[in-house]
Amino acid sequence: MDSSLHEVWQAAAGSPFVPTIGKDSQFLVAFVLLLTGLSLGGAFTLNRSVLNLPLLAVPASLALALRSAPPPPILRAVASSTRPLYQLLKAINFTNKVHVDITENGLRFAADHARVMQGVAHWSKSLFTTYTTNLPSVPTPAEDADDAETDDEPTPPTFQISLPALLETLQIFGAADAAARQAKADADPYRSNLRNYRSDAFSNHTLGMSGTCSLAYSQEGEPFSIVLDEAGVSTTCNLTTYVPEAPDDIPFDIEDLSFKIITSARWLLDALTELAPTSPEKLTITASKAEPYLRLTSSGGPLGSSSVDFAKGRDLLETFSVATRWVQTFKFDMIKSASEAMRIASKVSLRGDGQGVLSMQFMVEVEGSGPSFLDFRFVPYAVCEDEDEETGEGGSQWEDFRDHKVGDLTEDGDFPTSKRRPRRR
Repeated sequence: MDSSLHEVWQAAAGSPFVPTIGKDSQFLVAFVLLLTGLSLGGAFTLNRSVLNLPLLAVPASLALALRSAPPPPILRAVASSTRPLYQLLKAINFTNKVHVDITENGLRFAADHARVMQGVAHWSKSLFTTYTTNLPSVPTPAEDADDAETDDEPTPPTFQISLPALLETLQIFGAADAAARQAKADADPYRSNLRNYRSDAFSNHTLGMSGTCSLAYSQEGEPFSIVLDEAGVSTTCNLTTYVPEAPDDIPFDIEDLSFKIITSARWLLDALTELAPTSPEKLTITASKAEPYLRLTSSGGPLGSSSVDFAKGRDLLETFSVATRWVQTFKFDMIKSASEAMRIASKVSLRGDGQGVLSMQFMVEVEGSGPSFLDFRFVPYAVCEDEDEETGEGGSQWEDFRDHKVGDLTEDGDFPTSKRRPRRR
């Protein structure tokens, strides 16, 4: 088979034909049009005159020849691989339902837990080979009533979807994470540890079987459709969408930053791994200009408490900026929920505002499509007024602030190259 023809064939698999009228309603529409055409045609046959020609004959011909076309779908996107999509969503897998926003730049998935923890994953346009949106416009009247012009701004469609169902759909054809492969490798004593993260001889990547993932969202209230094609096998999944009930984002004051630290995400994961064996309930994060510059302290566990200190230096802390001493205590399990993001990310930006809210932004390197970002926000424990001098001001109440954009990790700077690890106290 000609290689060019084979490429066209493979590309056509990612753009399946979708009829203008759905299969469920084709019979009803055809029956109504046929009945209308026959009725008008019969009336014109019984009373043929020049007057009835535009009144009966023309509408009858149009009813038989034309059909109403529905508006174009809100979203149509095709990706050549589901692995990066699955990995980004797996990082916020701590809730049952996720809030979805469709924008011109990609899809935004927001997960919320009791208004004290929030995780946001972004599917940018660069992750898809084709990405087309038809966002509905909401006319906004001008301030002057005499002005005839109106500003039409596209409104991002929003809905909720089951996150476990979406993850299960994306991994139908084996888009399992590295942890699952690691567990399977541990159970097999004849498998080399050097091949845990490599594809075997019978994987689809080795055999050259390329797959595609097509996403479609026709109209508001309709199911979210996912079509997976791989090695001649096509699977269509229609996920039910729900009315969005997600609250507003946890406010974070970007103009009142107490500290900002950029370091390797792997080192932060190693620090949490060192603290986990004591089964702590709380995690206290301290950032100060003097030593200890960055300290993670676990407490509340049955086996005592422990702490990990990060030394100052560009080889360990790529960016270190502290305005005032910042001390806040969080639930350890909440911070641990971001461990999957720490595992797949290359860098992490830790930031704290004056109200005590902690922001973690992770930069995930995706091959062939540039970096993607994960954003986490955590609300600290409320502290008493007499403890403010020792532990810093609490973050139980605050006013709404201007939301910030994810992108602080795009600063110029080399990756940390030193093999130094945070020391444990």
